Amino acid sequence: MIKLLSHSKLNKNGPCFWGFLLIPLFGFAQLTFIESGEGILIKEDSINVLFYQKQIKSIAGEFARNNYVHPLYGIDGSVLTEDFPKDHLHHRGVFWAWHQVQIGNTPIGDSWECRDFSWNLKDVSISESGKNLKLTFATHWESPIWLNQEGNQKPFLLENTTIIVNPKKGNYRIISFEISLLALEKDLRIGGSDDDKGYGGFSVRMKLPAQVQFTSGKGKVEPEINAVAAGKWLNTFGLLTGGEHNSGIVIISHQTNPKDKENWILREKESMQNCVYPGRKAVPVSTTDPTILKYSLIVYKGTMTGKDIQTIYKELK
Repeated sequence: MIKLLSHSKLNKNGPCFWGFLLIPLFGFAQLTFIESGEGILIKEDSINVLFYQKQIKSIAGEFARNNYVHPLYGIDGSVLTEDFPKDHLHHRGVFWAWHQVQIGNTPIGDSWECRDFSWNLKDVSISESGKNLKLTFATHWESPIWLNQEGNQKPFLLENTTIIVNPKKGNYRIISFEISLLALEKDLRIGGSDDDKGYGGFSVRMKLPAQVQFTSGKGKVEPEINAVAAGKWLNTFGLLTGGEHNSGIVIISHQTNPKDKENWILREKESMQNCVYPGRKAVPVSTTDPTILKYSLIVYKGTMTGKDIQTIYKELK
């Protein structure tokens, strides 16, 4: 098996990869990656798994963003997520963002709506551990509202994020995210939307079929306008790829996350699915002890029982 490294040039149809460098991998790992200026594509054999967006994307300079995953692909290589959907142009694939970002009483941008906010990617590393691929990113949060004495944007938070991609196992694949947030300024707080919904945190903007269903450890879940208490994992499934066969995405909040119980913003159409953290009330981010948030996605085709999901949930560290 080989690992693919490349550079790319962009055209109107997306990234165009060229200049491949083939490097043997030890063992029989099936996962490979292709790195370009735009981002990192993970593949399993010939099937795409996910694309991490390094380069800033926007629509005529609006809703500029990077540091997220899109596309996320199904087990068969079908695209499961959306970017710049017409109903919410700020939504993007798999992302983690907050409406409220404050230093003291000063709002310094909205990372959810990609307003007065930027992600300055400082470092990227990719490594193999057994059959898994590990992507690690160091990112500075910045804003035109928070400047140094020279009038330049001054970083106010360091985000260290790790994405671990596992090979498929039967009809599913596990992709895990660890998001570490360390404040670089005192009295920094983050929070969800300042309303009864309180949405913010780890989210997936997936393609939704006409008949989408939600289940948790307690069975079927019905979406509401505001957040729904549904335990530590949420299964969204249906004809997500538009074909004749069922598929789904399970979002798991790890046992180590700050909250014992999770609230979920769920939508049957034209929106994202959000594991709410922290909610409407903004919480402090320490300058010495980082806030660490861990989530996993189970991407599957066919069906997964609640018992199967619960077993995986208990095994996640």
